[in-house]
Amino acid sequence: MAEENGLVQIYYGDGKGKTTAAFGLAFRCAGWGRRVVIAQFLKSSPCGELTAAERFPTLTVLRSKGIHKFTFQMNDEEKAVVARNCRKLFQEAVALARAEDARLLVLDEVIDALRGFLPQEELARELVKMTETTPQAQEKPVFYCVMAGAYTSPARRIMEQAGLCTFDAPDKAVLAAKNMCNYAAFRRRQKED
Repeated sequence: MAEENGLVQIYYGDGKGKTTAAFGLAFRCAGWGRRVVIAQFLKSSPCGELTAAERFPTLTVLRSKGIHKFTFQMNDEEKAVVARNCRKLFQEAVALARAEDARLLVLDEVIDALRGFLPQEELARELVKMTETTPQAQEKPVFYCVMAGAYTSPARRIMEQAGLCTFDAPDKAVLAAKNMCNYAAFRRRQKED
């Protein structure tokens, strides 16, 4: 099914490594010259991944603005501002990914943004629409989206109902990507024969 539709990878859980894993996938994609859009929700501090991302001309990083505290430290007015910013960032990331025919869209910390700042259903429907309307959906219908965070059930249901493969563990997503690469190589060999 992943060969025919988009592929959504969700990295979640406690501890470190989700953002680094998502950036690693982005670097690999950009290293092959493909367009990548990364939107970092609820983050505004400098990080090493941003410095590395500057080396890839086909990789664009969009970041939240004006967030200098954790969400549990925010008052209602600050949360309302963050909600507007998250929605705007998501819409900007989707529009840019479409405009640039991006092969990979990374929504870093989007799962945490879904907790009161960004409607899950809107996110899921936009991702489904992207797999149906991007130019590569006609030619090469595989679109990757990585969502890092810990809260995903409603969005995953919408995407799975649309036929998108979602994975709750990176190892399963990597195996699916490997199988897609093997399938693509098989198809190329068939054309050559």
